[in-house]
Amino acid sequence: LVVLVIFRKQIVIFSLAQRHSVRAAGAACLGSVNLKGRSCLTLKDFSSDEIKKLLWVSGDLKHRIKHEKQYLPLLQGKSIAMIFEKRSTRTRMSTETGFTLLGGHPCFLTSQDIHLGVNESCTDTARVLSGLCDVVLARVNSHSMLEELDREASIPIINGLSDLYHPIQILADFLTLQEHYGSLNGLTVSWIGDGNNVLHSFMMTAAKLGVHLKAATPKGYEPDKSVTEEAHRLAKQHGTQFILTSDPMEAARDSNVLVTDTWVSMGQEEEKKKRLKDFHGYQISMQTGSVAKSDWTFLHCLPRKMEEVDDQVFYSSRSLVFSEAENRKWTIMGLIVSLLTDYTPRIPMLKF
Repeated sequence: LVVLVIFRKQIVIFSLAQRHSVRAAGAACLGSVNLKGRSCLTLKDFSSDEIKKLLWVSGDLKHRIKHEKQYLPLLQGKSIAMIFEKRSTRTRMSTETGFTLLGGHPCFLTSQDIHLGVNESCTDTARVLSGLCDVVLARVNSHSMLEELDREASIPIINGLSDLYHPIQILADFLTLQEHYGSLNGLTVSWIGDGNNVLHSFMMTAAKLGVHLKAATPKGYEPDKSVTEEAHRLAKQHGTQFILTSDPMEAARDSNVLVTDTWVSMGQEEEKKKRLKDFHGYQISMQTGSVAKSDWTFLHCLPRKMEEVDDQVFYSSRSLVFSEAENRKWTIMGLIVSLLTDYTPRIPMLKF
C-alpha cells in the first residue's frame, strides 16, 4: 500500500510537471507571434495563436496599467486617425482614451470632416493618412471601403465596425469570458438575434478558441452565406460545434453564454416596425436562461433596447455587459500595440 501511494505521488508530480511544460511551450509559441504591420479588417484573417496573442497582450496591459498603476507610453510620438461614418460611444471612447493612455495622439474625424469617398477618393485619403499618422481605425457603412483603404494605405487599418464584421467587439467579448470563466476552451456561446456583423465576427473566431457556437435567427435574418460556409469549415477544422436554428430556446439549451445585439441597427430605422414583429419571441429573459447551464452569463455589445433583453437579465449578476464594455478599451489597446510595436506580455500566458 505504501509503495502504491508513493507510485501515485510520482504520477501526480509527473503530471503537474508535464502540464507546466505544456503551458511554458504554449507561452513560448504565442510569444513568437508577431503582428506588427498587419491590418485587422476581420478575425477571419487571424489564426488561433494570433487571436490568443491579442487577448494575452490585452490582459497584460489591463493588469499592468489598471491594477499595477504602471505608466506605459508604448505609443509615444504616434498618432491614430479615427474615421467615423457612424456615431459611437464605446468604440470612440475606448480608442481615444486607450491611445492617449499609451502616450499617443488620437484624431477624431467624422463624415463632416473628411467626406470619405465624396470630396476625396478613398484611395487618396488612404495615401494621405499614411503620411500623416501611424494607424487608421475606421467605422464605416460598407466593408468594401475598409478593403480599399487597406489596399491603398501603407499603415495598418483597423475595422471599427462595418456592415460585415465587428472584430474589436469580439476581442472584448472573449477577454470578458476568459476573465469570468478562467478559460475559453469548451464553452458554448449562444447567439439569439439578428444575423449581423457581430455574429459574423463570432463565427470567424469561436472555433479558433475551442468555443462551440449556436445561433438562432428569425427566418430571413440568417447570417451571410459565405460567412456561414467558412464557419462550418472552421468548426470542422477545430473540432467544435456550429449550429444554426430559428428556435431561441434550442440555441440557449445547455449554453454557458447567451448573447444578443440590437435588432434595428443604424440605417435600418425604416425597417423597425417589421423587425420588431419578425423578432417576436427572441427577447432574452430568465425563462431563456432556464434551459442554459447553471453558470450561464449574458453579453450585449450595447446600446441595449428592452425588447432584446429584459431588465431582470440585463441588470442581474449574470450580466457581464459593463465589464464587456470596459474591455473594449483594453482589447483595442492590445490590438493597436500589437500592430504597431514588438511588445511582449509580462504576465503569464492566459489560460485558453
